[in-house]
Amino acid sequence: MAYTVDQLAAKIGGEVVGDGTITISALSSLGEARRGDISFLSNPRYEHLVATTKASAVVVEVGWSGDWGGRTLIRVTNPDKAVTTIAPLFCCPPPQRQPGVHPTAVVGQRVSLGADVYVGPYVVIEDDVTIGDRTRIEAQSWIGAEVEIGCDGLIYPQVTIREGCIIGDRVILHSGVRVGSDGYGYNIEPMDDGKVRIEKIPQLGIVELGHDVEVGANASIDRARFGRTRIGNAVKIDNLVQIGHNVQIGDMSGIIAQAGVAGSTRVGSGVLIWAQAGISGHLNIGDGAQVGPQAGVSKDVPANEFVLGAPAQPKRAFITTTLAVPRQVERLKKKVAELEEAIAKLDATP
Repeated sequence: MAYTVDQLAAKIGGEVVGDGTITISALSSLGEARRGDISFLSNPRYEHLVATTKASAVVVEVGWSGDWGGRTLIRVTNPDKAVTTIAPLFCCPPPQRQPGVHPTAVVGQRVSLGADVYVGPYVVIEDDVTIGDRTRIEAQSWIGAEVEIGCDGLIYPQVTIREGCIIGDRVILHSGVRVGSDGYGYNIEPMDDGKVRIEKIPQLGIVELGHDVEVGANASIDRARFGRTRIGNAVKIDNLVQIGHNVQIGDMSGIIAQAGVAGSTRVGSGVLIWAQAGISGHLNIGDGAQVGPQAGVSKDVPANEFVLGAPAQPKRAFITTTLAVPRQVERLKKKVAELEEAIAKLDATP
């Protein structure tokens, strides 16, 4: 469906600069846009593209005064929020499911399904499961015995939720998510013959996800050895993240792709763990802290601290040592070379 620039501006409360009658049929990035597309500028590093983009209109922040090449602008307070509002207008609508249980689904005994629940093809729901109103469970997912799932959830295909786990309201689990797998727990006992015996420690706890949690594709959250692994309200977990047993994560935290949090670590509220970071077990990550990309954390991180590097250290120390020292070494090498050249000239002087 197509919209005029004026229509889009009205939806996002923006001010049009230029021709508001232009027809827009798609949303694209500045670099990929074509004629008839609308694009947006939210990151200053891309502002040089506004002058050369082929987009017919660009959403920018109020007060932005860069070179826009004479094209039409929509000025708004928050470009990211504005684009989030108009993006659904140009995307394929999500599939609509009629409430009910598909004939191929397997539903156990004493299962409680709320109003308007959808259960897709080849889903398996074991005994004593409770699923809240309007929750949608897509094809080939497996829900273990005594699982509780709240209202308005969205479980994408091939998700596994093992026995006893608790899922809050409005939770989104993307394809391949595993909730409640056994944690990494083994007892190593030396034997008289010099060998060792490795015995599995039973993982008897559960996983509890709070409300408004979203977990990305192929992420795994291990069940507790005892008690519960808990993910707080509004926590957002990216693809391919590993959360160990008995980890506790506070509300409003985010964990980005391929990061791992080892067992029994406590992560505070409002924490951001960047991609490929690794956090050892039995640590405390304070409220509001950030763990930078590929950081290796082996000790506690205070609240509001930003750590980088492996081993991780505060950002200021990382810049001073890891980043500044190599540059200082290069300057010293250059200075030594100059001195050696000067000495050589002195030695050659009769």
